[in-house]
Amino acid sequence: MKFQSLILMLLLSTTLLAQIVPPGFVDLKKTVPSVDVELRYYGENNFMGQRIDGYEAPICYVSISAAQALKEVQAELSSFGLGLKLFDGYRPQRAVNHFVRWAKDLNDTTMKASYYPNVQKSELFEKGYIAARSGHSRGSTVDLTLIDLATGEELDMGTGFDFFSPTSSPTSGEVTQQQRANRLLLRSLMLRHGFRPLEEEWWHFTLENEPYPMTYFDFSVR
Repeated sequence: MKFQSLILMLLLSTTLLAQIVPPGFVDLKKTVPSVDVELRYYGENNFMGQRIDGYEAPICYVSISAAQALKEVQAELSSFGLGLKLFDGYRPQRAVNHFVRWAKDLNDTTMKASYYPNVQKSELFEKGYIAARSGHSRGSTVDLTLIDLATGEELDMGTGFDFFSPTSSPTSGEVTQQQRANRLLLRSLMLRHGFRPLEEEWWHFTLENEPYPMTYFDFSVR
């Protein structure tokens, strides 16, 4: 009986730890109130067309180090009347697991026309669009774009967020000169403030000196 009670206590402790926001994380809006947050995986406007596991509130958590770096980016952008819009920050491992389950269900292609029109769903793993681990779960990777602060409108980047295509590469030649310039502006500012880009996605950046390079967290966004 005592053994069963101990097991129950361990299970409850593990569950509680999975829900607690670690002390090294912050709600980005509390550090940088002027950023815009549209947490796509909290809603249905994403490549799966549904809310993703672990996103229980529209809160963008990031590591404290990432938040401070983004604050610097936002301050520099504001002098041009521009700002940042975040689509995703910290991503629970359970959300990544949800992606993997969805990718294996080849019958669910609800959002194909909007997010992966030229890629077969069966190829999403092979081409690297879906993976079993994500840097987002370490807390210092962000998906973002630029907006006009006066209107809140996104700058034209040539493709939308999470568009699975070579056209989404920051250096793609399939977009207009202005779209390339907008991508370059975002990339240049993020590089200057300590982020490294992903060559396949213009919106994706990871803090170079991330504080948790080997830890994949799984606390819920709530």
